[in-house]
Amino acid sequence: MTNKHKKARFTIVMMFILLTTVPLLSSMAKKSNKEQSMSNKTENPIVVIDTTSGRIGIELFQEKAPITVANFLQYVKDDFYKDTIFHRVIPGFMIQGGGFTKDMKQKKTLDPIKNEAFNEISNERGTIAMARTSVIDSATSQFFINLVDNDFLDFKNSSASGFGYCVFGKVVYGMDIVDDISKVYTTSHGGHQDVPQTPIVIKSVSILEDQNF
Repeated sequence: MTNKHKKARFTIVMMFILLTTVPLLSSMAKKSNKEQSMSNKTENPIVVIDTTSGRIGIELFQEKAPITVANFLQYVKDDFYKDTIFHRVIPGFMIQGGGFTKDMKQKKTLDPIKNEAFNEISNERGTIAMARTSVIDSATSQFFINLVDNDFLDFKNSSASGFGYCVFGKVVYGMDIVDDISKVYTTSHGGHQDVPQTPIVIKSVSILEDQNF
């Protein structure tokens, strides 16, 4: 076989390798992208809090806090949160909302629920937890989003002072919106402190149908 024939044969072999390898690599890349997309999916409900400052996506931990999540979703389905506000904003701590209207009138709620703070989920930055009074099982509609790691709010014991605050979800997008809300100017209003001077209104809270975020 002459050198010319050898070169021609080599060229044909290389073209064959390229023709078979490129589609295979393309197929593998597509599969990898699909697997990556699937890995981002969650079976947990995701809700979108649409505010006058922007949108915040929250994944709800229904397995770890079933009573709390069911309660929160009932308020969502009832359209309870429409036109409520973030009425308590403390930089370096948390932002709280879900109970008052723009004129600081408190809305009538459903019955209080059992506190599931014993679920071992910490009040770390970006998590959402139920607000309550000094009574352990007093949470209704109000919630707060932690701006920093607030582990002192976690369950420690069954006493009134040590029971803690139940985390039932986390921010999956829009934490920059949460941080922006934490920087607004606050004042006092009708006996309430840390109230944003310009109301941060919750326009709606809705359940995200497409769970792929």
